[in-house]
Amino acid sequence: MPRGDKSKYTDKQKRQAEHIEEGYEKKGVSEDEAEKRAWATVNKESGGGKKSGSGRKKKSDSDK
Repeated sequence: MPRGDKSKYTDKQKRQAEHIEEGYEKKGVSEDEAEKRAWATVNKESGGGKKSGSGRKKKSDSDK
């Protein structure tokens, strides 16, 4: 998957990124920078795009 390819993201993640991007643009951030920040935020909150289901449990505090 080439860099910048958003095909592995869910529709919900794409909507979240769009909404976050709009918020940054309203604050006067450039379109390019707003998009970068929006996707960075989505990645931080969700851990990135779709993952395979098996063995993908979130770590609890004791597992860290």
